[in-house]
Formats: sequence, structure tokens, C-alpha cells
Amino acid sequence: MQIQVTNSPFNQEQADLLNQLLPTLTESQKIWISGYLAAPGSNSSASTYEGAVPQGTSQKTVQTISKKVTILYGSQTGNAQGLAQAGGKTLEEKGFEVTVSSMNDFKPNQLKKIQNLLIVVSTHGEGDPPDNALSFHEFLHSKRAPKLEDLHFSVLSLGDSSYEFFCQTGKEFDSKLEELGGKRLHPRMDCDLDYDEPAAEWLEGVLEGLSSLQGSFMSVPDPSGAPKAEGTDYSRTNPFQAEILESVNLNGRGSNKETTHIELSLEGSGLSFEPGDSLGIYPSNDPALVDLVIGEMSWDPDEIVTVNKQGDVRSLKEALTSFFEITVITKPLLEQAAKISENQKLKELLSPGHEGELKEYLSGRDLLDILRDFGPWGVPAQEILSILRKIPGRLYSIASSLAANPDEVHLTIGAVRYESHGRARSGVCSILCAERLQPGDRIPVYVQSNQNFKLPGNPETPIIMVGPGTGIAPFRSFMQEREETGAEGKSWLFFGDQHFVTDFLYQTEWQKWIKDGILTKMDVAFSRDTEEKVYVQHRMLDQSKELFAWLQEGAVIYVCGDEKNMAHDVHNTLLDIIEKEGGLSREKAEEYLSQMQQDKRYQRDVY
Repeated sequence: MQIQVTNSPFNQEQADLLNQLLPTLTESQKIWISGYLAAPGSNSSASTYEGAVPQGTSQKTVQTISKKVTILYGSQTGNAQGLAQAGGKTLEEKGFEVTVSSMNDFKPNQLKKIQNLLIVVSTHGEGDPPDNALSFHEFLHSKRAPKLEDLHFSVLSLGDSSYEFFCQTGKEFDSKLEELGGKRLHPRMDCDLDYDEPAAEWLEGVLEGLSSLQGSFMSVPDPSGAPKAEGTDYSRTNPFQAEILESVNLNGRGSNKETTHIELSLEGSGLSFEPGDSLGIYPSNDPALVDLVIGEMSWDPDEIVTVNKQGDVRSLKEALTSFFEITVITKPLLEQAAKISENQKLKELLSPGHEGELKEYLSGRDLLDILRDFGPWGVPAQEILSILRKIPGRLYSIASSLAANPDEVHLTIGAVRYESHGRARSGVCSILCAERLQPGDRIPVYVQSNQNFKLPGNPETPIIMVGPGTGIAPFRSFMQEREETGAEGKSWLFFGDQHFVTDFLYQTEWQKWIKDGILTKMDVAFSRDTEEKVYVQHRMLDQSKELFAWLQEGAVIYVCGDEKNMAHDVHNTLLDIIEKEGGLSREKAEEYLSQMQQDKRYQRDVY
């Protein structure tokens, strides 16, 4: 290509120089120059390329346009990890050099060297970072965090708007990176449980931001963050209709609990999983509650309504049964409701100064409560549906090994029933499984990979499993897998529930594994069988010396179950044991346990 003075903005001398230079450039050099010239703020006095710094120009004024992108994820259940990996793949297809890493595996001292950083992180519990994000979160908020004036970043935050501290961890990363001098490639995106569309929108914006630095724009053809099981098209956004093979109550007669053991067929799905992974179920709402909602509003159950942005239509009854969440209410839902309601009580509840009342109202109520408390509603059914969330999938730790049970997946689900605000309430999925699903029925499922809860790569590594109640599920999977593979490492189970006679889940299986030497040691705690309540953490303290010896040998400890109480108590008990048996200060014990977490020797699947 020759530049002619008559049809270009260059004078003859500039045209001659360019005509000499252009034929000598490689394709990558041409792309680099086009990006360099189009980069924001690029000018002859303030920007140049690396390796050609004019005399007297400080290195700090140099702008290098990097195609390297680092994606760090913090993930408890695997959603953020799946989105990070899918986003990394999309960026690689667009010519970027991408590194995707768990925050736990990332060396914080490398942060200063990064120019393009994407954070994908969920919020866990009451506004806490996921376990594998704790150390990086702590580093970034410490005095050791470096200034990051050369950093371009963006944050994708996952959460659940029914929690008070919605997307808190993502918000904290976003504000801290800005405080340290970073510049946003694209504004932070906060995603609720139905995160696919906003995540795709965020990735499109990120790519636009990166491309503008490169001097070109590349669109995302169809970014999908839904993690897919390898070798199949079935995923969170395209679930498999699994047939129920068996459903039994594991608890004995007279128990206060009802725990459903459910076996599903994966035949023909191509789905696979590893011990430690979870199965997602898309449940349907209780027909009785659906009827109450329809009756309260005097709606026609056969009215045809739209259920998604694609324009799919269903009867109103089917929409409320299978498409929309009606058992959990959130602040965003109330805010949307206030826009279509004339009710002054609702508007007052959402006004400043009523945060305590709002928090109390959100707890233990559902859509029927809103409709009853804040009527009359002079709007059509479609308008009410438009403010509801989709029914989210419910994740359950898989309780079986695929090697031991080909084409099957087993779950252990505790039935949730309670009284709240004068009405009987129940868990959507747990009661569906306990009361309404029968062998032969089908239910939409997907596999959720969880790389943060995995058996050690070395089969000789000792493992310690702490799983009271339904927290026993993944450890049944662990034992089946180790039996199949002939793993020789020692294993130790701590299990607890209310009564030995009625609540010892999978008792005969555990006793057989002990007898056969697959399970080395088992300690149990049944809290209602003794005058003083005894829990798994008390059994751990009883075995303090030996437990610490296992840790010193390199054992991996796994905790599964309730986060708010059990997991918190177990964590503190581990610190007590390390402090006492290791002769360490509390601070050193915390460092010890933190290092175990870093080394993936302390893994939790808590909810």
C-alpha cells in the first residue's frame, strides 16, 4: 500500500517516511501500531512504546498496550470459577493471552506486574469472601497492598439478593482496587442467582474496554458463563431430565427429622462428576401455595403469560409452579413492588430509617404475604410476574461415586418444615423430594463442579471428614470412590445427629467400611442421647492429640454442613487443638490453619 499526498492528511515528507516504513512491518507490528495510536490518551508528548523512550522521558510516562489478561476467581460452589474459565476462553478466542487462577493459587506479589485484571467473585454467608478468596482479600486490604496506578480492572460479583450483604465481597474488591489507583475497564456488575445474562453483558463490556485499549473493538458472539459438564451439552442453562430410580426416608420411626435418600438416573446424559461435586435441581413450587397466590388475587389460572425475555408463554398456574420464585422475598423485589403499588405501608417500610423493620419483614415471608399485606393490587398478573426472580437451582452435595454407581447420582436431602408468621412453611426442593417425587418421575438437573472440595491427588494422603446430619453426603461419595480405586490412605469420620437409633445416616455402610478397613476410624456424637448435648466438635476435642498428629502427617481435613453454627464451631475447635497440641499462640494457630487452607488441606463445603 502506498500513501498518496493527494488523498491523505500527510505532507510529502511524512508520506515518504510512512511509505518506507510500512512495507517492512510484520502483521503483529501493524496491529500494535494501530492499537497504540488509538489508545486513550495516546499522543506524541505523553505516550510512546516500550523500548523507544525519548531522552528525558521517565519510564512512568510510558504506556504499554498489553494483551495479557489475568482473571482471578473466588468461588465456594463453582459458579464464579465456571464464569471465570468461560470468560477466559472467550478472551483467548479474541487474541488475548489469558491466565485464569483461583485467588488462593495466585501470588499477591505478582499483582504489581499485572496491567489487565478481571475479578469474578461470589459472596458467602453474611457478606464474607469464599474460602479460596480469603487470603487474597486480606492481602488487598492490608498495608502490604501495592499502589496499582497501571492497572485496568473490572469486577463481576455473584450473590443472592435475599441476603442482607448482597454481593458484598465483589463491592469490596471493586472499591479497594480503585482506592489503590486502578482504573475500571468496565463498571462492576452485581449478579443475583440468575446470573447468565448479566455475566454475558459484563463480559461484552470488558471486551469493549480491553479492545479500546488495543485500538479495536471485538464483540462477544455468545458468551455463556454457565459451567458445563465435560463432553455434554447439558448444563445449568440446559438441564437434563433425570429419572427418579429410588426415594427412601433414611430416618427411623419416631425421629424428629426426615432425610430423603434419592437416586437418579443419568443414563444417556453424558454427564459426569467427581466426589465433592454437587448436583443442581430445578424444583417446582408447592401446588397448594400456587393455588393460594392465585386465589388471593382472583386470577384465572389458565391465563396465558410470558415467562422470559425470549417471549415463551405458559398458563399462569404453570408459570407460578415451574418458572418463578414465590417462597423467598428480597429487598429488590419489595422495591419493584412499591413501584406498582399505592400502598403507603410498603413505601414507608422501604424509606430511610426503617432498615430494622425491613430486615425483620424479609425474614420467613413469601409472595403470598406481600400480596396480602400490601394490597389492593390494581395490576394484571403479568405485571406481578415481571418483578419475580426465576426459580434458582438448589445445589446438593453428591452422595455417590460414579465409579461405584455408573450412570447414577445419589443425594441426601433433609426435609425443611417450619412455622413462620402464623403459617406452615416448607423448603421448596426438600419437600418436593420428600413428598411429591416418585420413582419414574423426572426432574431437571445439572452437575456443578466444585474444585474446592476434592479428594487429595495422592491416594495415600490421610483424610479427616467432619459431616454431621446431611453433611455426611460427600463423604459417602469419598468412601465409595476410595473403595473402588483401592486408596490406601488412612481415613477418619466425625459424624453427629440427634439420636443413634433413628438418625445414624447410612449406618450399615459406615460399619461395613470400618470392618473392611476402607474407613480407619469413626467417632460419632448423638446430641439428644445424653443429658449434656454432645456435638462433633466435642468428639474432635476428645481425640485432640491423635487428630493433631494426623495433621502433622499431612492429613487433609474436610468439613461439610451448616455454616452458621457447626462449621464455625468446628473451625474454632481446630484452632483450639492446634494451639494446645502444637504449643502455639492463638495467632500462630490461626497462621497454621490458614496455611492448611492455602495448601488445600482444609476444605469446606458449607451452606
